[in-house]
Amino acid sequence: MSRGLPRRMRVDNGMPWGSQGDLPTDLACWLAGLGVGMVINPPRRPEDNGVVERFQGVGKSWGEPERCRSAAELQRRLDELDRWQRDLYPIARGRSRREVYPGLEHSGRPYDPADEPALWQLGRAWAWVGQHLVARLVDSQGKVSLYNRPYTVGLRWSRRRIWVGFDPERGEWMFQDEKGYEIRRQAAAELSAERIVALEVTNRRRGIHAAKPRERTRGVQPTRR
Repeated sequence: MSRGLPRRMRVDNGMPWGSQGDLPTDLACWLAGLGVGMVINPPRRPEDNGVVERFQGVGKSWGEPERCRSAAELQRRLDELDRWQRDLYPIARGRSRREVYPGLEHSGRPYDPADEPALWQLGRAWAWVGQHLVARLVDSQGKVSLYNRPYTVGLRWSRRRIWVGFDPERGEWMFQDEKGYEIRRQAAAELSAERIVALEVTNRRRGIHAAKPRERTRGVQPTRR
């Protein structure tokens, strides 16, 4: 049952939701394109999201994933747990969560996967990426890695730390020196609408854990030009 499109999602710093202060993940880019805001938990502070952390523990205990023969079976168990938590378990004078918090029934923003092509906007995804500025150490060949793809900065910057930002107006990576002065720009081909929607922004190398396509389960410094 669809509960509508959320306005915000609170996420942690682990894959596939968060990226531990680096560039946003494929999933985060897709959600941003849908107009879903991202609230990122501070690293190593589970108490800031205590209710969810506790529910995950309950889910593991009740769902017993070690006894499930497939992901589908585990999902059925978790769906049943969700029903118990929302509809049956009393939390206030014998009333369930659904009765106490009727506003949780639906976000108020309708969502149908069939309408996604008209709803999803590349500009919103680019705006989210544009809020990030990340550090990179240039290798001996004058290159840095973005989403597991090499980008040439120049040999003169070899072994030096630089900053990489994103221009959401032009769809370009901006490479800056240690003081924030721009070195060069390059088109960000991996941030096309097609790749974001397919969750294929990151170049998946063998042995790197990542969600498969369609398995949808910061301090920024000013740019000087």
